[in-house]
Amino acid sequence: MQTISRLDTLRVAVAALKNGGKPGNANADGPRTVALVPTMGALHDGHIALVRAAKARADHVVVSIFVNPLQFGPNEDLDAYPRQLEADARLLRAAGADLLWAPTVEQMYPAGFATTVSVGGLDAMLCGTARPGHFDGVATVVTKLFNQVQPDMAFFGEKDWQQLAIIRRCARDLDLAHPRAEAIIGVPTVREADGLAMSSRNKYLSADQRIAAGALNRGMAGAIDRIVRGEDAGPVLADLREQLRDAGFHKVDYADLRDAETLVELARHDVGRPARLLVAAHIGKARLLDNMAVEPVFTAQG
Repeated sequence: MQTISRLDTLRVAVAALKNGGKPGNANADGPRTVALVPTMGALHDGHIALVRAAKARADHVVVSIFVNPLQFGPNEDLDAYPRQLEADARLLRAAGADLLWAPTVEQMYPAGFATTVSVGGLDAMLCGTARPGHFDGVATVVTKLFNQVQPDMAFFGEKDWQQLAIIRRCARDLDLAHPRAEAIIGVPTVREADGLAMSSRNKYLSADQRIAAGALNRGMAGAIDRIVRGEDAGPVLADLREQLRDAGFHKVDYADLRDAETLVELARHDVGRPARLLVAAHIGKARLLDNMAVEPVFTAQG
């Protein structure tokens, strides 16, 4: 696996991957496909699941690691965010990634940088309310990564559903071709044994907080069961917020039923309209995100 931190070197290396390691367009079998997995590092099994999904669909996999300052607010954990490039590189090498793109801040945002990308509407709700400007930073860095790598497809975890929806909308609205919006692929959330979504921020939890955090997954599953049975979302979600506070979460930013694509808030579940239950809640020093598809849970009958 190559590790590259300069943009000019990256472009040469990606061109070689697409051409089967040969100069120019000499690959007789046609261009090879390249998938991009954007990350901020501190990799865990959830990230490795993205790499595996990319390897199953593409000839070559490029993983980026860049802690993006544009998506951190003034009181957020940019300086404290874990950086472990060597350990991450070992994990990616073992997972079969072909190239690690690890630019510096100076490479990504050179002197005089002044252009940002904003996805109006989708960025002003849910996490956008609590973190103003966050999704401008996400849309900007992902658009740059797409332009730098020119991938045929890109893979993102479904854990941050709002981010995934914004990136797809950005690609669609800007007519991006590498990748096209339909080639931006969401990979199901990887979970711990008790259902908690894997996240680099889980390490901020104490042992007791980690146990209490398991209530998030259980509470969401119970709320979805009630919603798909026809109950109005309002009372169900009010109960969910109360359950989380009783479990030890000290603040719930939101617990909403939303259209899966437009993120419009829904009062009830409409059969045939894809919907997600999205939650952001604080426990200890961690702000935990999760979401689930709102659909019936079928169990085997004995």
